[in-house]
Amino acid sequence: MTNGAQALMKTLVDAGIEVCFSNPGTSEMHFVAALDDEPKMRAVLALFEGVATGAADGYARMADKPAATLLHLGAGLGNGLANLHNARKGKVPIVNIVGDHATHHVQYDAQLQSDIETVARNVSPGFVRTARSTATLCQDAAQAIAAARTLPGQVATLILPADVSWGEGGVASSPLQPASPRAADKAAVEAIAAAIRSGESVALLLGGRALREPAILAAARIAAHCGVTLLAETFPTRMQRGAGLPAVERLAYLAELASVQLTDIEHLVLVDAKAPVSFFAYPGKQSDLVPETCRVHTLAAPDQDVMDCLVKLSEVVGSHEAKPRLQAAKRPGRPKGRLTAEKVCKAVGHLLPENAIIVDESITSGLMLSVMTAGAPPHDLLTLTGGAIGQGLPNAVGAAIACPDRPILALIGDGSAMYTIQALWTMAREQLDVTTIIFNNASYSVLNIELERVGVQQAGKKARSQLDLNGPVISFAQLAQGMGVHGVSVDTAEGMVRALEYAWSNPGPHLIEAMIPESLSGMKRKILPWMLRALPSLPLPVTRALKKKLAP
Repeated sequence: MTNGAQALMKTLVDAGIEVCFSNPGTSEMHFVAALDDEPKMRAVLALFEGVATGAADGYARMADKPAATLLHLGAGLGNGLANLHNARKGKVPIVNIVGDHATHHVQYDAQLQSDIETVARNVSPGFVRTARSTATLCQDAAQAIAAARTLPGQVATLILPADVSWGEGGVASSPLQPASPRAADKAAVEAIAAAIRSGESVALLLGGRALREPAILAAARIAAHCGVTLLAETFPTRMQRGAGLPAVERLAYLAELASVQLTDIEHLVLVDAKAPVSFFAYPGKQSDLVPETCRVHTLAAPDQDVMDCLVKLSEVVGSHEAKPRLQAAKRPGRPKGRLTAEKVCKAVGHLLPENAIIVDESITSGLMLSVMTAGAPPHDLLTLTGGAIGQGLPNAVGAAIACPDRPILALIGDGSAMYTIQALWTMAREQLDVTTIIFNNASYSVLNIELERVGVQQAGKKARSQLDLNGPVISFAQLAQGMGVHGVSVDTAEGMVRALEYAWSNPGPHLIEAMIPESLSGMKRKILPWMLRALPSLPLPVTRALKKKLAP
């Protein structure tokens, strides 16, 4: 007779879920055993729950369908919470399976007993359910899968008690169709078209699915025909870019620089994006980045069909046959000399393979990445959607499993890398074609900048020590080798180029440790807060030139 776990496994694969990223414990042993009965399900072990959840996120971004996770009780869910938060902010579909104690064992309040549903609601507010019986388990699972796949996409958490898993009489459920996306709103389309025709300045802010090739091209036709500005969210879930695609400028991370981009916009049109706000609150500064003189319109909400909305607007404004402006093919030259963060980005732009996937969690070290790769061969870009660092390495694992025929490049800060360094072991175990660059500047560089931006007047030795990684400096090349990944450390541009060429000509995982100084340090860091405060009083052409210099 089929038990609950076996029936659940069939329900998952029948609904198109083919990968499970797991970090199991005792309560999940029947699920683990059921993996042997289902050849269509690939099981990928992670040594930390945050790697499993981040990998499921990266997989779904590239596969356009959810993977499953398998986590152990509330404590395991807690360990995976940060990357589930990133997935929630990125509207990424994940079927999050969390094992629980057997229902009759809960009354004893054993050491690992916790309120799993309360923990789960932080990251999957739209669907949290505890399976109450083997008979209804697969119906719950089918509903969880449909919820995850319904736009805008979400983390759906199914809590699986051990006795529900081992109970006999499980019956697989057929897949349920996710709810259809809403079509374009005719009144909204007409209002936006009127704003475009008014002659006032209009910008389309693209996010989510609007940053995929078909939608970007449709938006670019509107921009070319109507003189509209195209902008992208600061941290896109997945953005397709490079030579032959429209160039879309991302909003800057620093609120002061984003305000420069938005200052003369009179109509901001949201296309699967939210109105921009500052990443944090700062003394004496507005959190809402939309100028008071700007009117915000929504063309496509997250639960709407983005292409339908853009096509309808294109029809009304007559841009469907317009020729979009496309990025010309152009690569930077081969960098030379002492290695810096900018030269790492230059080497990436110089050598980036066709059809690559870039996972960017480089923080301050990647400031020049966008400009250096703008004219590189077409590629996908995945970014830190929820701001919880430790996403990049696991995302790269998931992307590599979703797209085994594409080269994956992960650009990671040294502080970020240590949150989920265990992902390197999974890369080696699965023999994934992931090239990782760790920017080792021995500092939480972005926090040194934020220390001054939030108004701290005087930071002493003890405060500064909480933001540097100098004692001791971490050897990422050695860590990589200890986990079965080919690792090298480089401190020259020539060494970086050779290491990239080697990595991209030899299958399997590689790690390149880039020994660099901080991108923003010394006098640059001292001047930056003053410069940002001065921006509102400077002429717009000057502020835009400064923005281009600081965050191109």
